[in-house]
Amino acid sequence: MGTMRSLRFISAEALVSHPQVARQSLDSVAHNLYPLLFKASYLLEQVGFPRLASLTCPPRPLIKMTQLTELSVAFSTLTGKIPTLLGPLQTPLRVLDLANCALNHTDMAFLADCAHAAHLEVLDLSGHNLVSLYPSTFFRLLGQASRTLRILTLEECGIVDSHVGVLILGLSPCHRLRQLKFVGNPLSARALRRLFAALSELPELRCIEFPVPKDCYPEGAAYPQDELAMSKFDQQKYDEIAEELRAVLLRADREDIQVSTPLFGSFDPDIQETSNELGAFLLQAFKTALENFSRALKQTE
Repeated sequence: MGTMRSLRFISAEALVSHPQVARQSLDSVAHNLYPLLFKASYLLEQVGFPRLASLTCPPRPLIKMTQLTELSVAFSTLTGKIPTLLGPLQTPLRVLDLANCALNHTDMAFLADCAHAAHLEVLDLSGHNLVSLYPSTFFRLLGQASRTLRILTLEECGIVDSHVGVLILGLSPCHRLRQLKFVGNPLSARALRRLFAALSELPELRCIEFPVPKDCYPEGAAYPQDELAMSKFDQQKYDEIAEELRAVLLRADREDIQVSTPLFGSFDPDIQETSNELGAFLLQAFKTALENFSRALKQTE
């Protein structure tokens, strides 16, 4: 078991099987293995992990996490639980993924006013109707995070044309923003042109992932869309509008901003894959690694 001392990433299975070894060196936990969910959650609550900095896990109190700066609880039902989940943390979070967590006003109000807000560099609030349901708290949160925020993801947030004006006001102080991802929102070409003109004024912005304009879909198309509906759009019209949006950036001397519309996950030019494709590969690789790790443990016992 001496090799475990160099680990920076460990599965819930290993955490449950060898908590004391993990405690000595653990920096990051992948905690999404449901057969061991509750036992691993109990260990996280009861055993201190002083070096733990990054955690992907279901929602449980994080009292023992004294160095945690990255937290992903996407697709967990967290309605009304954000104060309980984040309140005990002793260090400010830099990365927070709350995508599709069914947040309510209490959660948003806590996020907007908590100490973490002023330190956030990466924030994902996808799957919440932020502008229509929680406009004041959402924009207060953006204001608090404006000095540090680098990556903001607002996919499928029900952002429509009438929201663009207030969205621009909320984003305008975010001068350090480098990536904005807002696919899956029913915005027209006209609204996108207005938004792009405003985004061109953010000095450090380098990447925009924007939705297929609703002009490219049949009238009355429902949102959020499934993958089949999402893929049935007028490609020629899309290409024309995308060229217009790039022209908006060129007129503002912002050819340094890359724009794209990844339908099935963010596209990474370095690996020539979308995040969904990469995710499938990583899941298989992770499964293989767990099998090898389990086999090695059995051989040492």
